Formats: sequence, structure tokens, C-alpha cells
Amino acid sequence: MEKHVLLIEDEPNIAEAIRFILSRDGWQVSHEADGSRALARVRDLRPDLVILDHMLPGLSGLEILAALRADPATAAIRVLMLTARGQGRDREAAVAAGADRFMIKPFSNADILAEVRAMMEP
Repeated sequence: MEKHVLLIEDEPNIAEAIRFILSRDGWQVSHEADGSRALARVRDLRPDLVILDHMLPGLSGLEILAALRADPATAAIRVLMLTARGQGRDREAAVAAGADRFMIKPFSNADILAEVRAMMEP
């Protein structure tokens, strides 16, 4: 069964790169670029995994993550937080909001694929 990831990322080049990497690995990839539409997309699609950018137009990744964790219907969805801001406090804020994993941009193709695969292990 194909696994489904929702990529919430506003940078087109990053989104296309991640889509390509994961699609080649057998993932169904949906994409949303606007933070204000992200919660509705998660609720509609019910992905196995969300890859969530920290800085988005509309709502921030942290706001989206907090809302996902507060809703029993989406609280258990695995979330990989991406950010260009790699300071310790950014990682702490993501973990406090409920991120399962945290990855700093830029990242290698092999790194993103390894993180996604590891997150889906039982």
C-alpha cells in the first residue's frame, strides 16, 4: 500500500525536490504552500506523514503543529518539521509544539529520505 505524505512548504524548489525524492521512493505526495489552508488539507487528506515548514504564509508551522496536536482527529499524525532556522531554541519550540522529528535546511536528498523512512517504521 502506497504511503501518503502531505508536504506543507512554500518554497517551490524545495517542494519539487522533496516531491521528486519521495515519489521515486513510492510515496504519494500532496502539496500545500499556504499555511492558512494547511489544517484543512491535513483534515481532508489524512496523510500518514506531514512534512511541515517552519516559516509559511498565513499560519506558521508551529501554529499549524499546535492545532494538529490539539485536535484528536489529527493528533497522532507524524510530523517532520523543516526549518532554515537551526538554532537550539527553534528545535525546542518545534519539539514543545509536538514535532516528531526536526530537520534543518539545507538537507541532502539521502537525509530527507532516511528521516521519512525512519518515521514510518513501526
